[in-house]
Amino acid sequence: MALDHRIRIIGGTLKGRKIEVMDAEGLRPTTDRVRETVFNWLGQHVVNARVLDLFAGSGALGFEAYSRGASEVVLVEKNKDNAAALIYTAKQISKNDEITVRCADALEYLKSLPKGQGFDLIFLDPPFKSDLLVPAVELLTERELLNEDALVYVEMGKNKSLPLIGLQMLRDDVVGASHFGLYQKSFFI
Repeated sequence: MALDHRIRIIGGTLKGRKIEVMDAEGLRPTTDRVRETVFNWLGQHVVNARVLDLFAGSGALGFEAYSRGASEVVLVEKNKDNAAALIYTAKQISKNDEITVRCADALEYLKSLPKGQGFDLIFLDPPFKSDLLVPAVELLTERELLNEDALVYVEMGKNKSLPLIGLQMLRDDVVGASHFGLYQKSFFI
C-alpha cells in the first residue's frame, strides 16, 4: 500500500499532526480552509459526539473530529486501499480504539445499522460526480440515525444545490470547487 501524500490536522489535541493519505482517483481531502470553517461552525458540538464520516476518503473530517474531542468516530470507506490507510492511521492516533473503520458501501452500511442507532455529527462528502447524497440523507432520516440535536455536514460540487428532505440548512459557503453546508434535523417534515 503506497501512501502518497499528507494532510495536516488543524486543531485539537493532534493539531499539526500529519496523516498519510492515498493518492487515488476522485479522492479529494477537504481542504484546511474548509475544515477550519466547518469546525468553527461546529464549535463545542464535536466534544463527546458520536461521529459518522460516511464517505471517509482520506478521513480528514473524521480524524479532525477525533482530535477535537469526539468520543467515537466511525469512518466508512468503500475503496479497500483507502480503508487500509484509514485503519493504519486510526491505530496510530486512537488511544482506546475510539476510531472504527468499516470497508463498505456507504448506503449498504446505513441499511445495516439498527434503526434508531443515532449519531450526533455526520459528515457527508460523497464523490462530486456521484448521486449518493440524496439517498444517504433519505436513509439517515428513514432509519432514525440522527440523534435529537444531530448536525450534518454536507459537501458537494459548487454547481450543485440540492434540497435535502428532512434536513434544515443552518449555514453554507462556497470555496473553490466545493459548496458545503451545515444542517440539522428538521422537525417539520
